[in-house]
Amino acid sequence: MTAAVLMAAVCGASAQTNLQMFYDFGRGHETTTLEMFKADNWGNTFFFCDYDYNWRNGDGKVIAPNATYFEIARCWNFWQDSEIAPFSIQWEYNGGFGTFGNGLGNYAVNNALLFGIDYFLHSANFNNTLNLKVLYKDYIDCAQKLPLQFTVVWGLQDLFGVTGLRFSGFADLWWQHQSLADANGVYGDTEMTFLSEPQLWYAVGQHFGCPNLNIGGEVELGYNFVDYGFACYPCLGLKWNF
Repeated sequence: MTAAVLMAAVCGASAQTNLQMFYDFGRGHETTTLEMFKADNWGNTFFFCDYDYNWRNGDGKVIAPNATYFEIARCWNFWQDSEIAPFSIQWEYNGGFGTFGNGLGNYAVNNALLFGIDYFLHSANFNNTLNLKVLYKDYIDCAQKLPLQFTVVWGLQDLFGVTGLRFSGFADLWWQHQSLADANGVYGDTEMTFLSEPQLWYAVGQHFGCPNLNIGGEVELGYNFVDYGFACYPCLGLKWNF
């Protein structure tokens, strides 16, 4: 929480910064996400950082996080007043690591550099937004047959006319060679990966003088992501907007 407050102060009042706290029912542990988006005269910057709290002692009690993942993306747009304003040039870095058991070994998570094009659509009041991205994806230490990633990011504010109800999320499709196990422990080789995390939030705090507080959650929908084949992990969460 202290780190989140400090980073929010650094980002400035015009940045959209939030802290999300989830309980993952599928995996049985907590996750925190610190997220920031900020637009400026040259484009926009977005980042998030996840921590999974699943490092347990001999009694099964969680004592520390055992995995972290970070993404930062910068969209450059020097032509915001022209006819091609919806297009931006994007670069991005993805990376993280986890631990086996109680810190007996480490493994890398999706460490890659990306570069490509972002196309931005929005309603007149910017309540509803849609980003379409085509990115060249270069894994730092992973085989891939096709170095591409297709991404869709959306945000719908005051959904169905309900003030404070927000539906947002993303969907990624990329290619990466992996050997993964399914729910029965049977391994299979994969080349294509799909991941989507739709979120639904309601600003419940608006009813008692605390508009920063949101309640909701997300559903992680993955195909050959961590697990072999299709997997679905629902999460219940709280979100605080700084």
